[in-house]
Amino acid sequence: MQDIDIQPGAGGNATAVPATATADAGCHGGRETLVAAARAAGRSDTLDRLLTDYPRGPHDQPQSMCPAFGSLRVGLRMRRVATILCGSACCVYGLSFTSRFYGARRSVGYVPFNSESLVRGQLFEDIREAVFETAKPADYDAVVVINLCVPTASGVPLELLPKQIDGVRIIGIDVPGFGVPTHAEAKDVLSGAMLRAARAEIAAGPVQRPRGQASDQPTVTLVGEMFPADPVAVSRLLAPLGLAVAPPVPAREWRDLYGALDCDVVAAIHPFYVASFREFAAAGRPIVASGPVGAAATEAWLGSIAAALGLPGSSLDAALDASLPALRAALVANPIKARLTLSGYEGSELLVARLLIEAGADLPYVGTACPRTDWTEADRIWLEARGVHVQFRASLEQDLEAMRIVKPDLAIGTTPVVQKAKEQGIPAIYYTNMVSGRPLLGLPGIAAMAQIVLAQTRGRERFERMVSFFGTGAPASIAKAG
Repeated sequence: MQDIDIQPGAGGNATAVPATATADAGCHGGRETLVAAARAAGRSDTLDRLLTDYPRGPHDQPQSMCPAFGSLRVGLRMRRVATILCGSACCVYGLSFTSRFYGARRSVGYVPFNSESLVRGQLFEDIREAVFETAKPADYDAVVVINLCVPTASGVPLELLPKQIDGVRIIGIDVPGFGVPTHAEAKDVLSGAMLRAARAEIAAGPVQRPRGQASDQPTVTLVGEMFPADPVAVSRLLAPLGLAVAPPVPAREWRDLYGALDCDVVAAIHPFYVASFREFAAAGRPIVASGPVGAAATEAWLGSIAAALGLPGSSLDAALDASLPALRAALVANPIKARLTLSGYEGSELLVARLLIEAGADLPYVGTACPRTDWTEADRIWLEARGVHVQFRASLEQDLEAMRIVKPDLAIGTTPVVQKAKEQGIPAIYYTNMVSGRPLLGLPGIAAMAQIVLAQTRGRERFERMVSFFGTGAPASIAKAG
């Protein structure tokens, strides 16, 4: 195995593994070619499950970073979890670099291969040896092995790896770019696999209690990668109902998975975690859509939580009385008077849109790279009733066309959307860094969103001057001085 500073590869005995895609094909070999190779290599069940969980459309696939980054990010953020990538060297380099860019301070394991080792089946033996080298109980609770495009297309069978080695769990997943549309959904691939393993452990006997979970109150598990302050804000909303917040999913360490599964109700804050929801449903946990943003969504969400748990109306009234006046006052104190477009690939886009509109924004278009699911319906209906066009599986072209038509005061979007907006003199911010990097839920989310919009829309005149300057050339006085 190699880590990101390139350590020597591991050897082992060869075994027969189908290899209908060559090592130099890479993810640039074309989706159709790789899908056909994977099916020929016996991976039809894997592809069918991914297609069911993460359907495409209305076009083939959104443009975003390599989807496997989502699974890599989840593993790297967990305590005592090692991650090993198996894929083309260029892909592993790019993913390792991106993980460092997003703050990971941990090595990423890498099992290299070439055409010969892939065809002869040596790659699986190398992965197996790397797993045994890594799975030390003194260091790790789990080892995650991620097949990228070429190993998946070649049928490298991670399910044949041992489930545990000296008590260290081994989680093998396929996260090919031709099977998982976005990196956001890849977070669910690993989270769902971990929940499945944790659920089996719970069924087998007693398990560790999550750190710091001393309360015996009923709990709510929040699903989706959120700003760290968001669960704290939600706990304040739930306290009058006699409820507490369970460890969220994606989890921060293995024992948190037990606490998440031991909840009384699941909150689908990010509505595309279908593999994770499947595990919660199998554990008998009800799932509630939407989330507590602004006042209207918070009122509806608390009502759904209370209904799912059969709580009395008096408890719900107490919770609403404790939260709604402050939320409504905050919306009045932090108005958003701007015309916006919103697009992203994190999965929280519909909730952000609800908050913007309730704060007074004019928001004709919301695009999300994530799919429409059962848990997006409440927010979709609310937004469309207010004249918002909601585009699931939005392409870059659709986001840019919406911006062209709307001519917003501020465009919130992905990197290429922001780049195009600034070229046109439109203030723009990157959704992932600026919106996902701030509170969204409860009272803190209202002020944070208003501050973002106000700070950016103030720069409209400056952008227009810059575009005019670089579009027409420097004024004569400046050119002369130069």
